[in-house]
Amino acid sequence: MALILYLGNRFFYRLAEFFRHWYKNSFRIYGHFVISTLEKLDQSLAWRITLKHLFEPLYQDRSFIGYILGFIFRVGRLIIGGAIHLFLITIALLLYLSWLVIPVFIISKILNLPIPINIPNFF
Repeated sequence: MALILYLGNRFFYRLAEFFRHWYKNSFRIYGHFVISTLEKLDQSLAWRITLKHLFEPLYQDRSFIGYILGFIFRVGRLIIGGAIHLFLITIALLLYLSWLVIPVFIISKILNLPIPINIPNFF
């Protein structure tokens, strides 16, 4: 009887550890990866620096044209950089959400439960 209790205890402990590892630790690791990737991308796109110097003239040309062109070029750079950031964040979020659904999908396939979302049946 003690063996059955021990095995049951270990089973539920390992199950809880799996879900803690799958959800909690993966969020921390993947979140760090995404943030560091965005920081590396910001080194080449210079989005924060461009936003900081938005109303300054382009190449320190203090004429009216320098102010206008500086603003126009920096706004364009901010829009393009923001679109790239938004695209990468969306892709990262979709990848992580699909990572979160994998255990639910596998358990529903094992138990032969209907899946609440419409996934093409490849298997």
